[in-house]
Amino acid sequence: MFEDSLIESAGRLSTKRGMTTTISFVIQMVLIGILVLIPLLFTDALPKTQLMTFLVAPPPPPPPPPPAAAPIKVVKTIQTDIINGQLRTPTKIPEKVQMIKEDEAPPPMMSSGGVVGGVPGGIPGGQMGGVIGGIISSTPVVPRVATPQRVRVSQGVTQGLLIRKIQPNYPPLARQARIQGTVLLQAEISREGTIENLRLISGHPMLAPAAIEAVKQWRYKPYILNGEPVEVETQITVNFTLSGG
Repeated sequence: MFEDSLIESAGRLSTKRGMTTTISFVIQMVLIGILVLIPLLFTDALPKTQLMTFLVAPPPPPPPPPPAAAPIKVVKTIQTDIINGQLRTPTKIPEKVQMIKEDEAPPPMMSSGGVVGGVPGGIPGGQMGGVIGGIISSTPVVPRVATPQRVRVSQGVTQGLLIRKIQPNYPPLARQARIQGTVLLQAEISREGTIENLRLISGHPMLAPAAIEAVKQWRYKPYILNGEPVEVETQITVNFTLSGG
């Protein structure tokens, strides 16, 4: 204190104080730099939770509010007494009753050859209340069904039509060999009753030729269908027995 009060030592003390302040400022800046660089160099020491909060994206903005509901339109129904073309019963008595005036019907016109009150499409000389397009006959017309050219019938039906039957000659070789049995033939009977297209279906080869030769000579009555003779397709059975010859 004594030195500070002296005039000679005043300049020297000020120079030392300025130097001390400069050195102190440099030291503080170095310490602050070290404190700043340490977290950057040693990142493992930083709190991870705080770092994650910095990296998470911010939440999206809230959705806009829904638009205001459109005003409900009130449809006002107009009551009418006519629904689907039909007049309905009113629910209350109207204050003013309106009279409906219908147009008068045109006078009936008479066409050439027609009658008064006839209908369009009638025939000359008709009568009132007739049918459009002509007169309906009281007797219905039944369409005629076309008669088939050929029909298939059973053996029982054709046996009733048989008028000439020729017995087959028993083949001598078949008789000596004691061969007997049944021969089944497929045949067509013409409109005149003759045998046509005779074919063997089953039977012993030694008996079949004799059966075919005999059946060719058979004659039948014509088979009538819808008032007309038609061809018949049927089967014929010929029996060969040793006892019957």
